[in-house]
Amino acid sequence: MPRRARIIIPGFPLHVIQRGNNRQPCFHVDEDYQWYLDWLQEYSRNAGCSIHAYALMTNHVHLLLTPADANSVGTLMKRLGQRYVQYINRTYNRSGTLWEGRFRSCIAQQENYLLVCQRYIELNPVRAGIVKHPGEYRWSSYGCNGQGEASDLLSHHPVYLSLGSSGEERQEVYRELFRHELEPGVVDQIRQATNGNFALGNPRFTEEIAAILGRRVVPGKAGRPYKKT
Repeated sequence: MPRRARIIIPGFPLHVIQRGNNRQPCFHVDEDYQWYLDWLQEYSRNAGCSIHAYALMTNHVHLLLTPADANSVGTLMKRLGQRYVQYINRTYNRSGTLWEGRFRSCIAQQENYLLVCQRYIELNPVRAGIVKHPGEYRWSSYGCNGQGEASDLLSHHPVYLSLGSSGEERQEVYRELFRHELEPGVVDQIRQATNGNFALGNPRFTEEIAAILGRRVVPGKAGRPYKKT
């Protein structure tokens, strides 16, 4: 059965996840995380991807980004993945693959789901039981988005910028969003969309994306392909 083509539309946010092969660790020491972020900054700029949020977990990576063109994400992930694998293999005297095949992704509705995705990503260390608050985790974008830490990597999305007229006001409003954890149904929805390469949004949004692409972009029953009208 052929693989589903990724849903990537220039200018639309994309949630990306890449896991270690067989869930093996991808990061071992602080230097590993830092090199990954340095190369993420370099290659995202070269490929035309604006990074809005990230979380580097021990055995997988979450990114929220907006691509400038249809090839931006593929170019970024290929160059970044190859560079990082070379570093890991050389540093730890290993060989072979590090990542679990293709990265997974879902296109996200800006108005209703961009900040939901950011919270999902930055709450990963909390859900994993590593920390009690996202601000305690060093290897995520919460320090910048929620606490005003400087970052040359991140590019704030207009939806985030609309939270306030100043950085301090935006950060205060953003922190308020984290007073409560995401509902389990929302977490499941994001996971299903990302793992299945579907669109994440309300029915109107998913219908618009389906019409643009001419194919189904939400989970459906087997044997009932999307019909373009």
